[in-house]
Amino acid sequence: MIMWIADGWKEYEVIDCSCGEKLERWGDYLLVRPDPQVIWNTKKENEGWKHPNGHYHRSKKGGGEWEFFSLPKQWQIHYRDLIFHLKPFSFKHTGLFPEQATNWDWFSAKIHSSNRPVKVLNLFAYTGGATLAAAKAGAQVTHVDASKGMVSWAKENAAASGLSDAPIRWLVDDCMKFVEREIRRGNRYDAVIMDPPSYGRGPKGEIWKIEDAIHPLIQKCAQLLSKEPLFFLINSYTTGLAPAVLSYMLETELKQFHGHVNSQEIGLPVSSNGLVLPCGASGRWECDYV
Repeated sequence: MIMWIADGWKEYEVIDCSCGEKLERWGDYLLVRPDPQVIWNTKKENEGWKHPNGHYHRSKKGGGEWEFFSLPKQWQIHYRDLIFHLKPFSFKHTGLFPEQATNWDWFSAKIHSSNRPVKVLNLFAYTGGATLAAAKAGAQVTHVDASKGMVSWAKENAAASGLSDAPIRWLVDDCMKFVEREIRRGNRYDAVIMDPPSYGRGPKGEIWKIEDAIHPLIQKCAQLLSKEPLFFLINSYTTGLAPAVLSYMLETELKQFHGHVNSQEIGLPVSSNGLVLPCGASGRWECDYV
């Protein structure tokens, strides 16, 4: 089985997963959170299941709520030379998707080895994991997210990582509208990163539904690429967007450039048994001329 695995973490791990939940270590704290991929019912033998610092209980009516046991409101976690602030909040989230580290490592190496200035556009940029990784690798980054709170959180992460003065442009905007304006302005980027939600709303109530909107957005973003783009990355947690679907769209819309596409599932290693927890899919286009 070919899969891109985020196995470079020292301060995060999936310890075990069973019965629709995963037991994770985030630095010094243990969390139990729901995970729709975990459809198996194996014995919960690890003691951490009995004594977590936080447990997100999903409601049968939708949503859910956190239950905390000796957990601070905020703490930090490191990945290589990046630092992220963690704060458990609505719908099970902590402010970081650790499986994305496999993508951070991939495009950081691309930026490092390009030996040229690289302008990166990061859409649906959340709390800035990809933004920070790209900036640390030497890129100039435009960070776009519809949530003002998430952009503020990303700035906190940048400051903690020593990137306050890095060339990062922070924008609270609807991603499609921003891309359309950038096309009209004639701006160009050497790389695009996007990690769209299945469903979401823009800052002015714009509705995003991934099945309807992802292909038009890729088409628009292709118009923003420079003459010799470096890479184009799409990540998806949506069940219907299998790796082959991501490959098809990237191959179709980027065929005018000299490059190739590879798409795979991404995952996190499970430390108790050596297996891998799947965490969605990523599609990667990269140039052939570097």
